[in-house]
Amino acid sequence: MGRVAALGERSRVAGLALAGAVVLVADDPTAVRRMWRTLPDGVDLVILTRAAAEALESAPAAPGGRRPLTAVMPP
Repeated sequence: MGRVAALGERSRVAGLALAGAVVLVADDPTAVRRMWRTLPDGVDLVILTRAAAEALESAPAAPGGRRPLTAVMPP
């Protein structure tokens, strides 16, 4: 079973660490794309904030050509 990561603004993703998610804080579009390119191995689901999802609309696949499942948080 793969790991879950949460990517986006600190205030929106920090609490997901309590549920065991790998928290990737990125407060601007450049940071979001940088974190996406360096997703840890074994991450199969990435929970995105709305801002992070918008920053990744034209992003390439994750490292190794992976395309993990993504879910966008409600506003």
